[in-house]
Amino acid sequence: MNVWSEHQGPESTKPFSPSGTRLHHFPNGGTFAFTVVDDTDFSTVENVGSVYDFLLDQDILTCKTVWPLSGPGKPERHGTSLEEPRYRRFAQGLQRRGVELALHNVQHGSAHRARTMQGLAAFAEHFGCMPRVHCNHETSHENLYWGTHRFRNGIRRYIYAATTLLERTARESTGQVDGSEYFWGDLCQQHISYVRNFVFREINLDRINPSMPYHETSKPWVNAWFSASDGEDVVRFCRLISEENQDRLEAEGGVCVVYTHFAYGFFDRGQIHPQFERLVRRLRAKKGWFVPVSLLMDHLRTEHQSVHISDAEVAAMERRWLADRIRQKISEATRVNAHPWDRFRKIGNDAGFSPEHPASVPIVQPVARAFSPVKDGLPEPED
Repeated sequence: MNVWSEHQGPESTKPFSPSGTRLHHFPNGGTFAFTVVDDTDFSTVENVGSVYDFLLDQDILTCKTVWPLSGPGKPERHGTSLEEPRYRRFAQGLQRRGVELALHNVQHGSAHRARTMQGLAAFAEHFGCMPRVHCNHETSHENLYWGTHRFRNGIRRYIYAATTLLERTARESTGQVDGSEYFWGDLCQQHISYVRNFVFREINLDRINPSMPYHETSKPWVNAWFSASDGEDVVRFCRLISEENQDRLEAEGGVCVVYTHFAYGFFDRGQIHPQFERLVRRLRAKKGWFVPVSLLMDHLRTEHQSVHISDAEVAAMERRWLADRIRQKISEATRVNAHPWDRFRKIGNDAGFSPEHPASVPIVQPVARAFSPVKDGLPEPED
């Protein structure tokens, strides 16, 4: 039985609205779906804790990626891992409050298969389950189907490779290559339900990827992919959820999965970014469905009753994402850093730079509420 006809009656069986977007039936009468995936890069209790407090006060449940293990080098240069007891308790507290914890590879920096297995075991130990969501981390060798492997089309592979020529670190991956020292595709297939792929400058992902979540037979180790909307830093996030875009998302009954870094300007000078706060409050006042990523993907998968995607839809996504990347590269090449967190993105290439060090980053360090295990209902540290 067609899932839409089941909900709408026999006279209406088409899965699309007159505007060409998907017709959804979200739980609790939600007219649209909205969630966020927070990339753990440069994340600390101090710079993201208050952001989560605000979102949870608004009953917006999101997804936070974590590194179970510390990577090479000084941890403070890249963000905190779960090996730091205070940060681990913070993440466990978020889980108890309804935030989904996800994987951003097992550490900053590349991890061999044995290290990935160790990280997955640590994740399960800390949270009582394996992660259902995974997001590849920048240039790590164990990324799955990353770099040119993201593309089916050979020409687009060559164009993408050309855009990386001036980058100091390669973006190729062998996490999907059986026999590679970085291979963990079988572990992903066994444990991970959904992996993030392309990110677009569009609030309603139904306009770009109506088949989400989807499986590609040419990428068998990933069970299902999902797309995301570009909210990389607080400026892009606010641009994405502008009043006009919010109203359109609601009118189209669409789906928005924002990919962002809460460490990039959302909490500064001791307060939540005022425009971000205002726009989120406005969005929350609408009748949306605000749930973590895996729950949203589960619902979409049930609606579609399939994870099939057409070649035409994949090709269109590849073309659009590549065009956005080229425009972004041109923009980066023709301007100086507009925000302190612009330098964060170059951390892998700038040896010795530390976002925690006031001498190297011209920003005022925020003063966050002191983290209290008693106040937050968390156990006292074991170590």
